[in-house]
Amino acid sequence: MRLFRLMVCLNMASEDFRHRIARREDLASMIALMDAAISELQKPFLDDDQIRSSRAIMGLDTQLVDDGTYFVVEHDGVLAGCGGWSRRTTMYGGDQSPGRNAALLDPATDAARIRAMYTHPDFVRRGVGRLILSLCERAAKAEGFRRADLAATMAGEPLYRACGYQPAEKFVDDRGGGPVQILMMSKTL
Repeated sequence: MRLFRLMVCLNMASEDFRHRIARREDLASMIALMDAAISELQKPFLDDDQIRSSRAIMGLDTQLVDDGTYFVVEHDGVLAGCGGWSRRTTMYGGDQSPGRNAALLDPATDAARIRAMYTHPDFVRRGVGRLILSLCERAAKAEGFRRADLAATMAGEPLYRACGYQPAEKFVDDRGGGPVQILMMSKTL
């Protein structure tokens, strides 16, 4: 079963997606993509207040861009998705989110963090999320991390399960004003 999940996770769409490390000049495009993803892809799971709350507790952490651990995926020059991983303590949240911690993790004992994964609504179910996740996992493993943890939204949970992540703890984050369910998930790399 685990081999099947790995095969499903690595099965990329036949479309011509290009990926690269994100740059500071990508910030405005990434923020617009994140807003579109939060606004549209969370609708089946969250009400309007929870979507507003999600914008306060999620989003772009520019530390990932500065660290060179954030990827963009493009299709014919259009931003299709973005996401990254981190060697830092913060589990999730953007620059505006309270409680961020930039302390470095120890790959020998800590799990890498999969962070801020977003697919533009026009590109869902086309392999963008799987591509970004595989890039993150490979990069984290190359730096010596043996596990990866992530904080999944309800919209992202099916992808992460399909790619071998196991649920650990479910909690509600209401720091943005409305209750947003988050599922902590983990995977051995």
